[in-house]
Amino acid sequence: MSVSTVSTVAADQSVCAPLPVLGRDVTVPLVTGGEVTYAALDYAASAPALQRVWDDVAAYAPYYGSVHRGAGYLSQLSTDLFENARKTVAEFLDCRAEDQVVFTRSTTDSLNLLARALPADCQVFVFETEHHASLLPWRDARVTCLDAPRTPERAVATLEQALAGRDPHGPALVCVTGASNVTGELWPVRELAAAAHAHGARIVLDAAQLAPHHPVSVRDLDVDWVAFSGHKLYAPFGSGVLAGRADWLREAEPYLAGGGASRTVARRADGSVDVSWHESAARHEAGSPNVIGAYAVASACTALTEAGFDDLVARERYLIRKVRAGLAEVPEVRVLSLFGDDAPRVGVISFVVAGWNSSHFAAALSAEYGIGVRDGLFCAHPLVRTLLGGDPQSQGECGAPEAAPGEKSLNAIRVSFGAGTPDEHVDRFVAAVRELVRDGAKWTYRTEDGRCVPAV
Repeated sequence: MSVSTVSTVAADQSVCAPLPVLGRDVTVPLVTGGEVTYAALDYAASAPALQRVWDDVAAYAPYYGSVHRGAGYLSQLSTDLFENARKTVAEFLDCRAEDQVVFTRSTTDSLNLLARALPADCQVFVFETEHHASLLPWRDARVTCLDAPRTPERAVATLEQALAGRDPHGPALVCVTGASNVTGELWPVRELAAAAHAHGARIVLDAAQLAPHHPVSVRDLDVDWVAFSGHKLYAPFGSGVLAGRADWLREAEPYLAGGGASRTVARRADGSVDVSWHESAARHEAGSPNVIGAYAVASACTALTEAGFDDLVARERYLIRKVRAGLAEVPEVRVLSLFGDDAPRVGVISFVVAGWNSSHFAAALSAEYGIGVRDGLFCAHPLVRTLLGGDPQSQGECGAPEAAPGEKSLNAIRVSFGAGTPDEHVDRFVAAVRELVRDGAKWTYRTEDGRCVPAV
């Protein structure tokens, strides 16, 4: 690493400190004896909750009440809090005045909701690089799955070519990720949105990996909808958001039928029921809503905004460079990438290690070093198989997942981090990778229920 690079890294480091998160002082046992502070480096799966979010939720908990239906003070307070959370999320996403913010359970739930709201005979275009949450929900539509592009420019050209061949009079939707959950690479969302709109299609952005790391502006990106999950945005599990244009949502049958979605219900003489549904976001929020979850998401949005994305992004880039530089010093490590080393990215890096089964390597990082990463195909099976070229790794059997026909087990290791990650965690990770590759595991491992675990 050059002197100039070191100086830049040091400058970035001083931009801001890690945001306080739950679990930052948790210790875990090592199979080799003793305990160590846990290094949570699996943010792409679920980021730890911000301490600020947890404190906000705890302060509200004694005032918990049912929303929209109660005349009592706590119900009215909870209703105001719930609807204000909707406004906070809309501001966080820079939504248009006419957009709706629907609270869901997750990104997966949000995209399945949108899939249920598609007009008849809608054609959906999606790259094979998508997370399963945005690859699989479109089962009732005509789906065109596009090959993985190797440059951002190729992504735009591939989409334009596919859209040019569609029926120009029918409805169409493009679904694209903002940042890959496998490589961390940023996608050209604004350019893809322009291509979609030029061909009369709409576009939904899967921002599950983008929103926790970068500001997301619905207006600036010119997307029609955006979906993300609370548990990746430093809020607890069980909350998500679908935000965007109201017309398809308003015209669709409710995602769930029940109280809250209905405006009036009356019996007919023949015993059937007439229902008038809400046209607001409530149309797709039947049942008692997850008020605490919505409030937690809003609290996380406020905390990230107040911390300042410029500082958060600068510090994360410093951590990315630190991890990538450390991995580059280990010849046996191959980092997975679609767009190349210079592509802008968030703090998500996947790699394989020559001679190692990835599940075995991840298990050793956990059991011997107290470092939590992820291994496997990351709910993005087509993408990981494309990146690995379908070629079997030179690997052992421990933890090997079930392979597709004609393949040996293909899996990778993913390290991911964000606003709550201290320098020490990535330093320990890089040192542990280097030591494992050089010296091998200190412990024996076996497969149990499909997972690689220490043998006892």
